Amino acid sequence: MELSPETIKTLLEQGIQLAYKIIPSLLYALFFYFVGRFIVNKLVNGFSKVLNRRDANPSLNTFLVGLVKAVLYVSLFIGIATILGVPMSSFLAILGAAGLAIGLALQGSLSNFAGGVLILLFKPFKVGDVIEGQGRTGTVTKIDILYTHLNTFDNKEVVIPNGNLANSDVVNFSSQPTRRVDLKIGVAYHTDLKKAREVILAIFKNDNRVHAEPEPVVFLNNFGESSLDLVVRAWTDTENLWPVYFDSMEKIKASFDSHDIEIPFPQRVVFTKKE
Repeated sequence: MELSPETIKTLLEQGIQLAYKIIPSLLYALFFYFVGRFIVNKLVNGFSKVLNRRDANPSLNTFLVGLVKAVLYVSLFIGIATILGVPMSSFLAILGAAGLAIGLALQGSLSNFAGGVLILLFKPFKVGDVIEGQGRTGTVTKIDILYTHLNTFDNKEVVIPNGNLANSDVVNFSSQPTRRVDLKIGVAYHTDLKKAREVILAIFKNDNRVHAEPEPVVFLNNFGESSLDLVVRAWTDTENLWPVYFDSMEKIKASFDSHDIEIPFPQRVVFTKKE
């Protein structure tokens, strides 16, 4: 179909009018984009420097910087869309639908993500702490935004989702500077308890890793089937807990042998009745 000169002229005039309307908006949008990007980069860099000066967790710093950067860029593009005349209601509806779809598809990951944020913010444990969580015990080697990495005492790496850790009990063995050493020792029923107590306390008194305050104590805890059960309690620095525990067990055994204090094994007394 051939266009008449009048139609071509009309289309040309409409095109020119449209260009007069669009070109200023495009130029303004481009100017807004470059200036906005410059401001966003300055704000993100400044925020990152502030976090680094606070000596916060590196994983948390990376997450917060990324989150702030994403929010600022989304705000920038919403501003550009407004300049270009895009209806905000439609734009926000698209963003909402996309967010809902992503949330449904990534429910487990979002739970871990939220748990990671809580762990990094409230710091129930940190890298280097020995913790027990989800039935696992080990040293924390890394805290990501989704997972926490543990190194067990037999040198296995365990990766636990942060969502599970944030919503369950976690025991932190390293958060306090001191720990209590608890020993359970059985002695024969004919043992002089005063003598046994003196022997045990002398071992702790000669160990400079054991604190004088609170002082070590020895209590009779139970009348067992084959022994008098003693509970021994002493305080030491957290890093010395297990060395003190194992050394004390060996020293108590050796000292009991030298003082003729018997550590009984399970036994039964049987009486036979004759008719």
